[in-house]
Amino acid sequence: MCAIEAGNRGRRVLVLDHANKAGKKILISGGGRCNFTNLYATPDDFQSQNKPFCVSALSRYIPQDFISLVEKHRIPYHEKKLGQLFCDGSAQEIVRMLLDEAAAAGVTVRLSCQVTGIRREGEVLGFLVETDLGAVAAGSLAVATGGLSIPKMGATGFAYTVARQFGLDVTPTRPALVPLTASGRNLEFCRNLAGVSIPCIARCNGASFTENLLFTHKGISGPAVLQVSSHWREGQQLHIDLLPGLDPLTHLQAQQAARPKAELRTILSALLPRSFSEAMCGTYLPNRAMGQLSHQELAAVGHTLKDWTISCDGTEGYRTAEVTLGGVDSTGLSSKTLEAIKAPGLFFIGEAVDVTGPLGGYNFQWAWASGYCAGQYV
Repeated sequence: MCAIEAGNRGRRVLVLDHANKAGKKILISGGGRCNFTNLYATPDDFQSQNKPFCVSALSRYIPQDFISLVEKHRIPYHEKKLGQLFCDGSAQEIVRMLLDEAAAAGVTVRLSCQVTGIRREGEVLGFLVETDLGAVAAGSLAVATGGLSIPKMGATGFAYTVARQFGLDVTPTRPALVPLTASGRNLEFCRNLAGVSIPCIARCNGASFTENLLFTHKGISGPAVLQVSSHWREGQQLHIDLLPGLDPLTHLQAQQAARPKAELRTILSALLPRSFSEAMCGTYLPNRAMGQLSHQELAAVGHTLKDWTISCDGTEGYRTAEVTLGGVDSTGLSSKTLEAIKAPGLFFIGEAVDVTGPLGGYNFQWAWASGYCAGQYV
């Protein structure tokens, strides 16, 4: 996006990519269909230690702007849920669209090119970028190399190294939108339910997400957990509402009157997956006949179902994380141009910057918006 906009301004633009294919992370996104934006993305949805920073770019390049580009290239798409837009076909269509736009803007894309060093050549000459294919001189340099997420795709901390080299700070980084891991009794509970998915509301540190929870052999995952993982920290509990929109105590009291001989797990199996109901009654809840449960016990069951807590020890790490939380400290960048205040001509955009959105096309929208805005000045 940055290269396209710079090229459209008449700039001579070269994109250096160490990967052997352009847009590798785009290609694997959304199960290969690329969740390319979210209809409802606003600056308020994003996390950062400097929250006002992203407002300018996200306000100047909105989801409809990217949708218009997709429609210009006649790429069929659909809304899956919650404003999440996916290609009907393949993520390759988005990569091809961007490459075609870049070519039309006169942009040169050089793949399988490793950058080995960058040095400042002075205010007039700009930068000398050393690569394994030779050195390149440039008046401006935009770093759009992402964060640490999914190293098997080639992700590295390159952007952070460059930022520090030129005097910028980097806020602490951690895997985000990532499955959480458990241990001990919690891990055993999750392993026995691996593959079971449950609609829920997951809460942590004031953040709340209504999505599905998925049990895994390592702990918990699914959209609800991925979302809340960006707000979770080691040692904290997740609070899970297993029955969104339902008052379980009222339901249980009605079932107790109607079916006093039925076991609790049988009653819960009508509301939740049978295997989960049986596991809950074997671990967290009393499995007795409904008629044998006191009002206090029914109330306790209802409370557990509305606020089931599970402690997690860690995450699956950058290997499976959708994005990196943290990054280049945006207080050192212009919110209008994305240019480094201490290093004129040097720009940082996309995931490399300390701006992180939730799951569902938000982080792509930040990439498009920050690239578009920097491209007006680079």
